[in-house]
Amino acid sequence: MRKSRGANVAAVSAGAVLLASTAVAMAAPAGAAAAGCSVDYSVSSQWQGGFGANVTVTNLGDPVSGWALTWSYSAGQTVQQAWNTSLSQSGAAVTARNVDYNGAIATNGTASFGFNGSWAGSNPAPTSFALNGVACTGGTGPTTPPPTTPPPTTPPPNGPADITVNSATRYQTVDGFGAATPIWGGTWSTAETQTLVGMGANQLGLSIVRTGLSPVSSEWSTQVNALKTAKTSGSGLKILASPWTAPAAWKTNNSRVNGGKLKTDYYDDYANHLNSYVQYMRNQGVGIDVTSVQNEPDWHPDYDSMDWSGTELRNFVRDQGARVQNTRLMVAEAVNMNYTFTDPTLNDTTARNNIGYIGGHLYGTEDSGRLRPYSLAEQYNKPVWMTEWNHHEADGSGSNIWGNPSNLAVWNETLDDIMRTVHKSMESNWSAYIWWYGKRYYSFIGDGEAAYGTTAGAPLKRGYAFSQYAKFVRPGYQRVALTKSSKASPLEVTAYQGDGKITLVILNRSNSAVTNAVIQAPQNVTRAEHYLTSQNANVASQPTSVNGGQATINVGARSISTVVFTL
Repeated sequence: MRKSRGANVAAVSAGAVLLASTAVAMAAPAGAAAAGCSVDYSVSSQWQGGFGANVTVTNLGDPVSGWALTWSYSAGQTVQQAWNTSLSQSGAAVTARNVDYNGAIATNGTASFGFNGSWAGSNPAPTSFALNGVACTGGTGPTTPPPTTPPPTTPPPNGPADITVNSATRYQTVDGFGAATPIWGGTWSTAETQTLVGMGANQLGLSIVRTGLSPVSSEWSTQVNALKTAKTSGSGLKILASPWTAPAAWKTNNSRVNGGKLKTDYYDDYANHLNSYVQYMRNQGVGIDVTSVQNEPDWHPDYDSMDWSGTELRNFVRDQGARVQNTRLMVAEAVNMNYTFTDPTLNDTTARNNIGYIGGHLYGTEDSGRLRPYSLAEQYNKPVWMTEWNHHEADGSGSNIWGNPSNLAVWNETLDDIMRTVHKSMESNWSAYIWWYGKRYYSFIGDGEAAYGTTAGAPLKRGYAFSQYAKFVRPGYQRVALTKSSKASPLEVTAYQGDGKITLVILNRSNSAVTNAVIQAPQNVTRAEHYLTSQNANVASQPTSVNGGQATINVGARSISTVVFTL
């Protein structure tokens, strides 16, 4: 389908420093107004004379409606451009203030921002912070005297469940959630790759990276550093390599573009070509977990492309698939999950045994009625991956809206189109959901194009929303059953089990909050965490109440939440 090419950003070497309070938060006396905070300050990238930093402040006290975070530098560092904050500096003292869309921080909620700065000689992290004048020690203290008579305590949550998890009924095993590197030129820097796949603050936790398999072997080295960084920085990360075309001389139209079929007498050469790529990457320290035979065999545009039928794909993987070693093959990444391109392979024993995965793209899939379980793939235990979708209609004529994290049009499209289809893909028993470019103005991190207002490498609203799945539903987790009460009927929920946890992802696309929603786990819960992304929040921690096997949460209107139970 139509592809937009990403802007290039020079690679920078990454260094990191983390300042995190380890103090235990102390409760203020009943009824007292409490203030307290903790701060995560991390250097996401550093180069000679410059650095990028991400800051997350957690409000441990009573809710605040506006904030100013202050700190001082000890080595003469200076701050420069910033995002999600209004930043100023006087001498060594720095003040970061909220902007109009992120001034409110609930109790145990967070606010995050980032900036670039300069340094000379050294770049030590600040050692102390204050939120609205109160030192961030990791604890709380009263800011007003407590009343003489404490108010009555609220009983612990207990009652009929609104969402009940049934882990005895299990569905697909999740392979992950991901995005693609640039296909035609360019790559991700080390810092950008770490932001996309890392599990730290303001990192998005992607667990699959898709990359192009060029017909020209001299181009294979372009993505090596990014893929190697992804493998070492991500947890259980898989790499999918997708070819758009074979070399022109092997095709019936003698061209890389406008489709054209692979000549049958070059089938063995093409298999050796795929194998050579896998072995080259393996020798560079990059294991290619999945190799597609063809990107979009049913789409023949005026850029790299190649035409196959379902029968031709079957013949190729049946007769040549064993030549491609140290990876698992995928067919067929058809534009709209068209079964005519995959059924022939699944119905042939030899061809079927030579593949590991079924792939397809989301373009037109829902309209064609195929955003649902693929029964033939399930019959033969072949995981189904959604390997590409690119949707950004919110920009209309190209208005500069994508760099504004609270833009309503961007949020509505993210929640109602992107996140809704992730939910439906999981309900369809698909094992992976892979977006188009991870770095683009409408994607997960910005590309710095001035016309669209994003900062290169900085996480975008769509990235934070996608991370509600990617960061918390990890490879190897298994989707499990659940039931909902009438109170929870507006919520679209899937649940997963793995690593001693039960994780629920909850979409509330209605205009009303669902308050005091009770979630019932299959067993007692030792800890419950709740994170929420909305028009005005980015994976912000939310309060939860736990009682035995139940937890009570508030699900905000027009939001996506993740609830993680530690069993």
